[in-house]
Amino acid sequence: MLLDFSFIELVLIFLIFIWTGFVRSGLGFGGAALGLPLMLFVYDQPVFWLPVIGSHLLFFTSLTLRTRIKNVDWRYLKASSLYIIPPTLIGVFGLITLPNNWLIIFIYSVTLFYALLWTLNINIKSNNEWIDRLLLFLGGYVAGTSLTGAPLMVAVFMRHVAAEQLRNTLFVLWFILVSIKMSTFIALGIDIHLITALALLPAGAIGHVIGLKLHDHILKNDQSFKRITGGVLLLISSIGLLDVFNII
Repeated sequence: MLLDFSFIELVLIFLIFIWTGFVRSGLGFGGAALGLPLMLFVYDQPVFWLPVIGSHLLFFTSLTLRTRIKNVDWRYLKASSLYIIPPTLIGVFGLITLPNNWLIIFIYSVTLFYALLWTLNINIKSNNEWIDRLLLFLGGYVAGTSLTGAPLMVAVFMRHVAAEQLRNTLFVLWFILVSIKMSTFIALGIDIHLITALALLPAGAIGHVIGLKLHDHILKNDQSFKRITGGVLLLISSIGLLDVFNII
């Protein structure tokens, strides 16, 4: 499939997957949320990109967790899964059945929402058990549909999981959710583009290593990183939505 892209498109795809790997390991979440909108500018088929992103996530989270699996908050992970996994399954069904343009609008709209929050320095917070459950439910659904539900769930996990266990716990959660999605793809005979995923693995690896090295620095400058990234995503998502509605 990669051979169908032009040289310029291949360079852009390679750079985007470096960025996705960097965000995933640097922040501990958000690789798909911050990378998928860029991928859709190159090729506007979410069902093509999501299995590739999923394959990379499974591979790199496995590497990260290989020596850190004991430093996971299993108690809260099990408790929160009751509110995350059912809507994730519903979201996966939506991904498979919804028209492509609807999926693109959904992805850009979710990204636009995150971008506005980050640009305006507004954090998603919850001090209420019912709001926690709502955010987990919504995050699970969005993750099932587009793998971009991480910021909603992170807002809840940050309140319940110790900082030193947060990234590892989130990685286990992403591994579970993506395994569900990928298993569904395979069961329904949907192409998971494994060769494309393998070809882009070096790009993801470069970003992954950079993210691991800069993880502590990013966390210390979390607001600045999110504000700059949010501004760029705000522009990208706005252009993407305008293009879908044939306004530009």
